[in-house]
Amino acid sequence: MISDKIYSKVSYLYGDEQASEITSSILELMTKWRGNSANYSDWVDEQTSYLITYGDSISESGVQTLDTLKCFADKYLKNSISNIHILPMFPYTSDDGFSVVDYRKVNPELGDWKELNALSENFDLMYDCVINHISKSSDWFQRYLAGDEQYQDYFIDADPKQDYSSVTRPRALPLLTPFKKANGDTAHVWTTFSEDQIDINFKSPKVLLESIDILLMYAFNGGRSIRLDAIGFIWKALNSSCIHLEQAHEIIKLWRLILDEVAPGTLLITETNVPHKENISYFGNGDEAHMVYQFPLPPLTLHAFLSGNSDTLTGWAKGLTREAMASLNAGRKTTYFNFLASHDGIGVRPTEGILSDNDRLDMCREVERKGGRVNYKNNGDGTQSPYELNINYLSAISEPDDSAEIKAKKFLAAQSILLSFIGVPAIYVHSLLGSENDIDSMVESGINRRINREKLKFDSLEAELAEVGSLRQRVYSQMIDLLDIRKQQKAFSPQSSQQILELGSNLFGMIRGDGDNAVRYVVNISDKPQTVSLSASGLDLVSGENLESEFTLSPYKFVWLVQE
Repeated sequence: MISDKIYSKVSYLYGDEQASEITSSILELMTKWRGNSANYSDWVDEQTSYLITYGDSISESGVQTLDTLKCFADKYLKNSISNIHILPMFPYTSDDGFSVVDYRKVNPELGDWKELNALSENFDLMYDCVINHISKSSDWFQRYLAGDEQYQDYFIDADPKQDYSSVTRPRALPLLTPFKKANGDTAHVWTTFSEDQIDINFKSPKVLLESIDILLMYAFNGGRSIRLDAIGFIWKALNSSCIHLEQAHEIIKLWRLILDEVAPGTLLITETNVPHKENISYFGNGDEAHMVYQFPLPPLTLHAFLSGNSDTLTGWAKGLTREAMASLNAGRKTTYFNFLASHDGIGVRPTEGILSDNDRLDMCREVERKGGRVNYKNNGDGTQSPYELNINYLSAISEPDDSAEIKAKKFLAAQSILLSFIGVPAIYVHSLLGSENDIDSMVESGINRRINREKLKFDSLEAELAEVGSLRQRVYSQMIDLLDIRKQQKAFSPQSSQQILELGSNLFGMIRGDGDNAVRYVVNISDKPQTVSLSASGLDLVSGENLESEFTLSPYKFVWLVQE
């Protein structure tokens, strides 16, 4: 019975004494939301793709930005993109949305739930659940400071004299932040990411119940997919790393269990910007995340293009087969959430054990040469190491003085890797629209990540998309063409096999699918023509050309070959 499964997980987290009461409360929440189920498809396939965007990435004067997003999406994305990931659309105080004031409200500057429900008419939506931390201006934290008994265990009041050297630090900032409470006491509160992002205490059953109610609310307000932000940090224990603890995994498994029962078809996606082995642990045994972010793909693809050498990318990718997924006991309904660019920077930690320190430093130097920045983390021993590269992906791949044609060609070559890889592709709005570094916003705000968070005016954007030969027009039109081609090929289903080819250091290639459905993909990552030798001739779906088994690929060209 579902109640027994819930009881087992709750008992592990909170002990037998509290398990019955907590389980009863969870079952009440399930009853509250049951019956509002959306009609979601069973699983993802070759027609599934995501656009990642802020609710106000595109705006027009006098119009709610979610209405503008719907107008843009209906005109430019319909029938090509299936899902839209709207980054945190809640009231917030910092971190461009990731310091949430109220999880249950939409930021009035964007619109309200009715605008989101309207957007969901033609697209499945993905919402962020930023549940590791909440804004210090939130009602929850303000009541905590005021002494409200209900909220005293919602947060972690820690002893600053304790040893926290074993705690994983994603930022070069203090772990604990002092706050004055209404009674005059000073509380040193756990703040993993910033002094405005107060960590929530999941050791409190009340917090667990809040999280379940919030997740079910999202599922029944158009949230087909729910992204669990920074989820690896949600359970704290002294003398541990405070990341990826077993309790964190059990909470996600509990959420999955509840959603599968009450809102079947809802997908959980874990965001854990860490080395690959730790990242894929969130598949569990097919009972945890439906998808995990494929964090090594962005830096390894960038490294291949910057170095002109695909050996490392090829070696890593050889381990990402359908059979390797099966060996995780993850089952059919798990896959990778693939991306190259996002609202954040390009994570460096996922390359640990794959790239050398010198390789990472070379990428850092290239990013800075091209106008980007590098964020660092504390290592706990007084040293720092690169954590994230802040740069627009197109600007990182190309040279500033390249022509629009060359920039688009290089960038689309990189995007073709994303669109070919096993898993589901997620495309950042500025990648779809051919944006470049927004240096002014980064400098004016002092926030490095804003180099890739440009705010676009709808009328200007439309004019650029209509301008034949412009960078935006080249990138957008070709990306849409590729997405439309991809949707027609069962080989690109997440359930299809993937075999990486060894074609030499200047090429990257793979075979997706089996038999008559197979697609052979090859891209030239270098600035010189390369000869490709394959086992058979075929039709290139991208150019429409018939190619012999041996052919030449010009710089940054790629092919999707099918047998005639």
